[in-house]
Amino acid sequence: MKSKVFLLGLFLSFSISTIAQQLTQNIRGRVIDKQSETPLPGVNVYIIGEGSIGTTTDGDGYYLLEKVPVKRVTIAFSFIGYQPVTMQNIELSSSKELVLNVPMLESTEQLAEVVVKANDKPERVNNELVNVSGRTFSIEESTRFAGSVQDVSRMASNFAGVQRTNDANNDIVIRGNSPIGLIWRLEGIDIPNPNHFGGLGATGGPVSMLNNNVLANSDFLTGAFPSEYGDGISGVFDLRMRNGNYENHEFLAQIGWNGFELGAEGPLNRESKSSYLINYRYSTLGVMSAMGIEFGTGTAVPNYQDLNLKLHFPSSKRGTIDVFALGGISSIEFLDSKNEEGEDGGFYSDEQDLYNDVQTGVIGASHQYFYNKDTYSKFSVALTTIGNYTKVDTLNTTRDLLSPVYRQEFREDNIQFSGFLNRKFNARNALRVGAFVTYKNYNLSDSTFDGDINTFRTLRNQQSTDMLYQPYVNWQHRFTDKLEMNMGLHSMILASSGNYSLEPRFGLSYKMSDVQSVNFGYGLHSQIPNVAILYDQILLPDGSYITPNQNLDFTKSHHIVLGYDRMLKNRMHFKAETYYQYVYDAVVQQEATSFSSVNAGGFNFAAPDSVENGGVGYNYGLDLTFEKFMDKGFYFLTTLSLYESQYQGSDEVWRNTAFNGNYVLNLLGGKEFVLGKNKTEKKKRKTITLDGKMTYAGGQRYTPIDLEQSIADNEAVYDTDNAFGAQFDPYLRMDLRIGYKISGKSVTQELALDI
Repeated sequence: MKSKVFLLGLFLSFSISTIAQQLTQNIRGRVIDKQSETPLPGVNVYIIGEGSIGTTTDGDGYYLLEKVPVKRVTIAFSFIGYQPVTMQNIELSSSKELVLNVPMLESTEQLAEVVVKANDKPERVNNELVNVSGRTFSIEESTRFAGSVQDVSRMASNFAGVQRTNDANNDIVIRGNSPIGLIWRLEGIDIPNPNHFGGLGATGGPVSMLNNNVLANSDFLTGAFPSEYGDGISGVFDLRMRNGNYENHEFLAQIGWNGFELGAEGPLNRESKSSYLINYRYSTLGVMSAMGIEFGTGTAVPNYQDLNLKLHFPSSKRGTIDVFALGGISSIEFLDSKNEEGEDGGFYSDEQDLYNDVQTGVIGASHQYFYNKDTYSKFSVALTTIGNYTKVDTLNTTRDLLSPVYRQEFREDNIQFSGFLNRKFNARNALRVGAFVTYKNYNLSDSTFDGDINTFRTLRNQQSTDMLYQPYVNWQHRFTDKLEMNMGLHSMILASSGNYSLEPRFGLSYKMSDVQSVNFGYGLHSQIPNVAILYDQILLPDGSYITPNQNLDFTKSHHIVLGYDRMLKNRMHFKAETYYQYVYDAVVQQEATSFSSVNAGGFNFAAPDSVENGGVGYNYGLDLTFEKFMDKGFYFLTTLSLYESQYQGSDEVWRNTAFNGNYVLNLLGGKEFVLGKNKTEKKKRKTITLDGKMTYAGGQRYTPIDLEQSIADNEAVYDTDNAFGAQFDPYLRMDLRIGYKISGKSVTQELALDI
């Protein structure tokens, strides 16, 4: 009999401001040139449909729209010589000002006047160098989309080309690639796994420590990404933290399935427009367990807390300085010794006690300086750390004695420096030259208990340092407003081994008309092997250790993408992308076996002792997206991904990868209902939202057990000759979200139920 578990999540938030006196709100922000990032004075900013509400940006590019009715509004930006911008269906809250910073792209043609109307075109990604396989997602989507539970990773699983590995964590598989090929970037700095319980070497976990209340609209890239991204072969999460409100103090309190949460933001100096933003969260189940409330998890209570911080100091003379921080600690215990005899051990295996702790931290600062209106630089420095600590003990048959089994302490501390110089020569040409330099410090220690010698035997005890250099260059050329090219080169050099790669990148987009375009992208991408493999140690008969894998080369992948994009009537949008990826120099075992690093991820990081480069693989497929952007309170998103993912180990036999599910179908939609006859009544505005999602996907591949050999050996023996030759049943998941929001004069309250 199959058992199914349905989790009911209760979500409650209060957002409190000290400024709102009636059901209107202010919209403020800054308008900049997209290529040079210099402020644009004199830009016309107004609300479409509200003829009396409009303004122009000041000498530093700042604007303020006052007393805007609390509802969904469309904001227009126009400036002679620049392509107009419209931001549609932006939701205003009575208790929180909207801070909206907008980049505008200079036209290659001289425009005598600008005509602005509501524009149905999808918003281009934040990174102006991206031509293909990119999407900007709003933070509102991570709250609104059913099943996202305010997690940007789970939200991204709705996009075409993305698959979830399982419900236990938020790992994402992009176009059949291993989830460990993902690049996490925050505020221009590469960061370690930003998930609780995730650990070193992974890219996902059960709960994200990236709080969507502090994030700005960010980019998600699924292939052929530009030259400024490196050390990853599947995709990029390029996240940005928003700045705090530089005029008014605002506060937030929230209770949800993910945690108890407090947030604050406001000005540090109103005259200079400096601001702070801080948010703290503690796990809900941890609080409930301390109160004696049980949720059926036994001893396995997830305890975690995280902190997000950003300080913003703009200056026209000294340049803009940002300070940012992200930190999280998590722990969980699976203690079968606390269970009654015969009681199910739960998520982890029976007859064992497991303790797991993860600590992650990022703190950094950046400085952006404008030399003139066309040239600027940005330099950043950050300290990052991630540590994973695990202890496993086994119960004896009489359950009265614990025997030690395994101990692990893995830690990586990095100092990362990044910088680039950006020069806009004219409306057609821009050049960016930059580099990432990372000092890596590894402390990897684990051991297993050896009953023959009655002590722990060291598996690895490695303290190492290394330097990773990643210089890059990108040239953007806009032939016309319709035809744009990005051409770049990325390089990666690892000091300890001397391994290096030269990686060309190319992107091209052509607008065939105002409503349709075609795009093409190519890139060679590479990634350092997993550190647990790179620094694996082997015990020799004389008691000494060797590290046979330290000179492993990078795993590499060619990406080729061709896309078509078309806007339809009534704010509907169709997008199709076909792609081919060829992976080579993957890590495989030295003797002929089916092992390959392309299958690592999720909970599978096991590897043989001695490995080498030489594995290959390929992924190809078609991603289709059909969506309706939010319009009159209604939206939907439908994505279909059809793909094939194959690999060869050192035995040179073609097999399915672990992630070759072959298809993923997502159906997502929702409706917002405004209650009351007068939808902009003065005292309160009430809305009900209904959001639903269905996912149907091919089952994950697995290696079947060799039953006869398992019986003979009295332990599980897998049929590795048939690696990933079996497949689980198709995956079906349905999510529903019901929300009720009340916007009052100074308080916004929202109660939501996620099922």
